[in-house]
Amino acid sequence: MTILLLASGNPGKQQELRALLSALPLDLRTPQEIDLHIRVEESGETYAENARLKAQLYALRSGMWTLADDSGLEIDALGGAPGMRSARIAGPARSDRDRRRLLLELLQPHPRPWTARFRCCVALVTPTGEADTAEGICEGEIIPEERGTGGFGYDPIFLVQNSKRTMAELSLAEKNRVSHRARAIRALMPTLKRRFELT
Repeated sequence: MTILLLASGNPGKQQELRALLSALPLDLRTPQEIDLHIRVEESGETYAENARLKAQLYALRSGMWTLADDSGLEIDALGGAPGMRSARIAGPARSDRDRRRLLLELLQPHPRPWTARFRCCVALVTPTGEADTAEGICEGEIIPEERGTGGFGYDPIFLVQNSKRTMAELSLAEKNRVSHRARAIRALMPTLKRRFELT
């Protein structure tokens, strides 16, 4: 069975990716499981570039097929911010709660609704460095109070479009039907099947 390395140290992302890829006959591994510890400088100018950078470095170091993603929250009232800086908006070593609190402070001067979207780009890289990418978007809005206990990151304040629930109020199965990461993986699925010669 072909090994596919999930190039993320984020337990929430790992859990979602495992579920999204569970139908494929692949041996999914995490960097921790193969004792591979890499710090990747996300120096790309787009989500696709960052996802590719991560996947290519992990593939080079491991010699394995590798999947990586880069994602962010884009809020219209903030001109698309925090965007690619979503995980770093509050500075280093800050918690998800710290980031949510800072974001809501930045939004206070702006009238609601605070329309927003999660954007994700995934990159699949071969052991020789060839890369394929795909993107997914989930529309919604930011709300001023946290709701729900699932997910991670900004999920508790992101109200999913055409829904009365935040991303954190969805079960994993529900989230994996509508999320930006789920849509990116679905868009990549034909490439995954072609690359791994699955019918």
